[in-house]
Amino acid sequence: MRRAGGPREAAARWDISTPARPGRLPGIAMAGFRDLSTAPLDLPVIPYPAVTVAVDLGDGLIVDDVHGRQQRGGVVFGLVPDGVRVRGRNIDCLQIRLSPVLAHAVLGASLESGGEMVALDALWGRDAARTHERLRAAASWPERFAIAEAALARAHEAGRAVDPEVAHAWRRVEGSRGQVRVESLAAEVGWSRKRLWARFRSQIGLTPKRAARLVRFDHAAHRLAAGHSAGSVAVESGYADQSHLHRDVMAFTGATPTAVSAAPWLAVDDVAWAVRGRASSGL
Repeated sequence: MRRAGGPREAAARWDISTPARPGRLPGIAMAGFRDLSTAPLDLPVIPYPAVTVAVDLGDGLIVDDVHGRQQRGGVVFGLVPDGVRVRGRNIDCLQIRLSPVLAHAVLGASLESGGEMVALDALWGRDAARTHERLRAAASWPERFAIAEAALARAHEAGRAVDPEVAHAWRRVEGSRGQVRVESLAAEVGWSRKRLWARFRSQIGLTPKRAARLVRFDHAAHRLAAGHSAGSVAVESGYADQSHLHRDVMAFTGATPTAVSAAPWLAVDDVAWAVRGRASSGL
C-alpha cells in the first residue's frame, strides 16, 4: 500500500507472504497480509483487471461499498469496484486475485461493474464457511495457500467455463494492454460485434470496450506508481494525449494521475503480486 509518508513507509506497514511456487491453476494469485501497524487503515480500492477475494483471518477487516453496504469475513468484489474501501485495524487477511476468465467458473457467476461486492458464502454457501474455518485454524501461510488452492480447484472443476471465444477475446485485450478494437476481436472469433459484446459482458462482467479501458488504465497506473511522468505514460499506454490519460484515470478512480501514482493500494504490488503470479495473465 503506497505512500502515507512515502512508498517505503506505507509498504513497511505490511508483513507479506506469497506462495513459494505457482499453483496448479493459471490465472490465480494469492498473498497473505499481516498488519504491523496499530494505526487504523482506510483505503480506497483501485480498479484492477481481476476479481478479488478477501478473506479475513482475524476480526479486523471491514469492506464498504459505494451504497453503504458493509461486509466482514469473506468478500468478493469485481473488476471495477467503484467506491469500495477497505477499513480496519490489526488486519490479518488472505487476498486472492482471479482472472475474470477463471473467476466465472470458480465463483459460478460474473460480477458486474459499479461497485458490486458479495459475501463469499453467498457464492459458495457452506463450502465457504468450512474453508474459512480451516483457513483461520491453519498454522502457517503455506498451509493457508494450499487450503485456498484446493477450494478454488474444486470450485473450478464443478463450474462452467466461459466460451472459448470470450477467453480468446480476454487474452487479446490483456495481451494488447487494452489497445485492441472490438471489431477486430469479433472478426477473430467469427462473431458479430453485438454477440461478442453480449457474451463477453455476461461472462466477464464488463463490455469488451470497458475491459480494454481497464487493462490500459492498470498498465498506466503501475507505470505512474513506478515514477514515470504522466506524459510518457500516456504515450506508451496508447492514450491520445496526457489529457486523455487524465480523464481515464479520473473516471476509474476519481483521482488525478498524480494522486494515483501515490495510491497506497499500489505500494506493495511488486512484493505481493510478482509478474509470474499476476492473476490477469488469464488462462
